[in-house]
Amino acid sequence: MSTKMIKDKDGIERFVVSITVNGDEYTRMVKANRLLVNFLRDDLELTGTKKGCELGDCGSCTVLLDGKTPVNACLMLAVEADGKEFITVEGVASHEKLDHIQEKFIEHGALQCGYCTPGMILSAKALLMRNPKPTERQVREAISGNLCRCTGYINIIKAIMDASGQEIPV
Repeated sequence: MSTKMIKDKDGIERFVVSITVNGDEYTRMVKANRLLVNFLRDDLELTGTKKGCELGDCGSCTVLLDGKTPVNACLMLAVEADGKEFITVEGVASHEKLDHIQEKFIEHGALQCGYCTPGMILSAKALLMRNPKPTERQVREAISGNLCRCTGYINIIKAIMDASGQEIPV
């Protein structure tokens, strides 16, 4: 999709961006340097996507590109997202019912402060979509881009393994 550039009344270049988020299509005008994380949080008011390091190191801004690929929304410009589809943590639950992975995070106490939780859930969901029966090592690798300062990761790993229907590591 070709992004259309226009100049606003102040002569500032803006781009028309159309993206689909959680099944809904949005079209907005954005500056060239508008980050996807800011577009989601400020323009669309989807605040489940967190802003942490803004360097792509912590994973708190993880969203799913095309419903399956985890990406850091702090490293992607809104204009780069034009024509693409994303799932944020708000789109994981359906019809006000928590997704299986969300239920397992709660069941296993895999969240504490909750800041990393949206990114962790989306990374876990992406893993389980491409590999329904991952090994513990694969789980650890899948969440390696998501930093958590509270849980120590043990309960997160247990939740993901349980969500896959496998034996929970000790």
